[in-house]
Amino acid sequence: MQANGNMLQQIYQILQSFVPEGYAIRPETDLVGELGLDSLKVMKILEIVEDRFDISIPLNILPDVRTVEDLVLQI
Repeated sequence: MQANGNMLQQIYQILQSFVPEGYAIRPETDLVGELGLDSLKVMKILEIVEDRFDISIPLNILPDVRTVEDLVLQI
């Protein structure tokens, strides 16, 4: 679980540049609904995540990624 906590913190750091200053991101934060991210921003976030964690995220998982926690679980 420690690894997921660390990963969650790194995801928070990545998302901070895409949300209004001072916005509190939580695991249950909806990436599109609450943060208002469009598809271009979501793709940019995925690119940053892939680079940060040295992974490749298949695009077919995107429908399953609604919240920050979903993203962490898919990684």
